Amino acid sequence: MASSSLSSSAAAVLSASSPARAIGMVLLAAMLWGTTGTAQSLAPAGLSPYWVGALRLVFASAFFAVLAWPGLRAGQIRQLHWPAALAGAVCVAAYNLSFFAGVRSAGVALGTALAIGSGPIWAGLLQTVWQRRLPPPLWWLGTLLGVAGGAAMALDGRASVSAPPAGIALCLLAGLSYAGYALVNKRLVAQAGAATVNLAVFGGAAVLSLPAALALGGPLAAAQAGTWAVVAYLGLVATGLAYLLFSSALRHISGATGVTLALAEPVTAFALAIAVVGERPSAMAFAGLGGVLAGLLIVVAAELRGPRS
Repeated sequence: MASSSLSSSAAAVLSASSPARAIGMVLLAAMLWGTTGTAQSLAPAGLSPYWVGALRLVFASAFFAVLAWPGLRAGQIRQLHWPAALAGAVCVAAYNLSFFAGVRSAGVALGTALAIGSGPIWAGLLQTVWQRRLPPPLWWLGTLLGVAGGAAMALDGRASVSAPPAGIALCLLAGLSYAGYALVNKRLVAQAGAATVNLAVFGGAAVLSLPAALALGGPLAAAQAGTWAVVAYLGLVATGLAYLLFSSALRHISGATGVTLALAEPVTAFALAIAVVGERPSAMAFAGLGGVLAGLLIVVAAELRGPRS
């Protein structure tokens, strides 16, 4: 009874009835994603990053299971196209592992810029292939401006950066995996509720990620209570609630636009780095912030001017 009430309340709050509301939901999700780096920086050392990535999928799956329970009892899970759900799970697992591995190899600044920045480009290209129609020029203008701004924020005044080709490839794979997840998820949420869809996708991703975390990060080590609190936050809020908002919004905006609007994530991380961590970014980073904000405004204008998804 409690889970039914919780699910009904969540559905009422998350029912995006217009592209404008859906855009706001994606931006809120991106803000929650943007808290990830700060949360991890405040956690005591203990767990391997691979285990952090896998365990947050487990926590997120539990979150989706609670919300999806009434729909599961009603047989909603049978409405899913399971090959697409499996593809979404593979994309989430691939993103989770390739992002951590790529950032470790290429460095945080360059790795983050490549992974997050390449996502919207991949999404635009994939959407073009699947729909046989290019996103409008205004969308490309805003996306490229936002990506360039995000890169400037990540590089933060560095004259040059370098990374091994394998690290660069992993970061680009992370961007491709995220774009693939968004476009597959858009198809799935047209068939079933967002909680049910994400339970299937993230539950599958957790099953795939746990053995990979064991192989890459070694056995799960004991960790302090503070570490587990951070993992729980990452799973329930920065992953569970954020992706619930994101998936619900994809009913009313294009998948490519959803991926581009996620560029608001580094804006949140930028603000938290200044306010909480005490970092002092360069003038180049502030210029990049302006580029991201301008790009997001242009993408929003392109989505509101275009036909409904």
